[in-house]
Formats: sequence, structure tokens, C-alpha cells
Amino acid sequence: MYVVNGVAYADDLKADAEIEDFKILDRLYMLVTFSGGEKRIFDVEPLLQYPAYRELEKQEVFDTARLNGGTITWLNGAIDVSPEKVYEISYPYEG
Repeated sequence: MYVVNGVAYADDLKADAEIEDFKILDRLYMLVTFSGGEKRIFDVEPLLQYPAYRELEKQEVFDTARLNGGTITWLNGAIDVSPEKVYEISYPYEG
């Protein structure tokens, strides 16, 4: 377990896990840049199986995405996903 910006995470902290930037590409897709410079495509759809993330299916909610301390949040922080989870379910960007 580790704590970043006052939030406790159960996973082990990975190097370069903070998100530096992101860009919404399409419905439920983002191009995410991690602190080590690596870019990955993040597909939010796998998260929609969990009740906490179902609101992201609405484009107007998905479009509220903001970066807060290296973590992507939505709806002014009401919804968030750890950088480690983003990395885990994303795939390398070839661009």
C-alpha cells in the first residue's frame, strides 16, 4: 500500500506511474502521457462494469475529465481512477 496526495492505494507504487497529461480521443478513449514520457491508449470501457464508473458512459460526464495530482478525475473528483489502473488496462501508443 502507498499514499499519493492523501489517497491510499492497495497496489505497489510503480515508477513513472503519475499521469502528466491526457487527451480525449473518442468516446471512452484517451491518449495518456505518464511521467516517464510513455504514451498509452486508455479505454475506459472495462471500468463500466463497476457501478462507480457507469456514469462515464455518458459523453457529457466523460468530457468532464481533469488531471488532479497525477490522477484522472471526473465530475470534480467524484469519480477517479488510479494511474496504476490506467496503466494496467491501457495499451502502448504507436504514433
